[in-house]
Amino acid sequence: MGFDLSEPKLRRAGLDYHDLASVTVHEDLDSAWAALKPQRVFAFTAHASQPHSAVAYQPGDVLLFGPEPTGLPDAVRNDSHVTGQLRIPMIPGRRSLNLSNAAAIVVYEAWRQHGFPGAV
Repeated sequence: MGFDLSEPKLRRAGLDYHDLASVTVHEDLDSAWAALKPQRVFAFTAHASQPHSAVAYQPGDVLLFGPEPTGLPDAVRNDSHVTGQLRIPMIPGRRSLNLSNAAAIVVYEAWRQHGFPGAV
């Protein structure tokens, strides 16, 4: 996975929100597909041309990110379950965003598109 899922690490990373998270670790990608049965899977990669904001996100969409140093391997990006490849725009010549920032940007965009349900 590229990161530690031990309880102390999750508690530190999640701060006060760890009790709101539901984490499932699948044995491999095929196991994840079998459990999720996704309709749409968006792989986030620097190799894509379409920006993350060009998609109308739907409930049930799967957002697939790779590890920070390498991103998603070709085999994962080209998996038959992946229905689209998207990128987060970056200034040319800059390193990629870290995983948590990239995921936050995309999840917030999806939440924004749906009118921020549950927000106060």
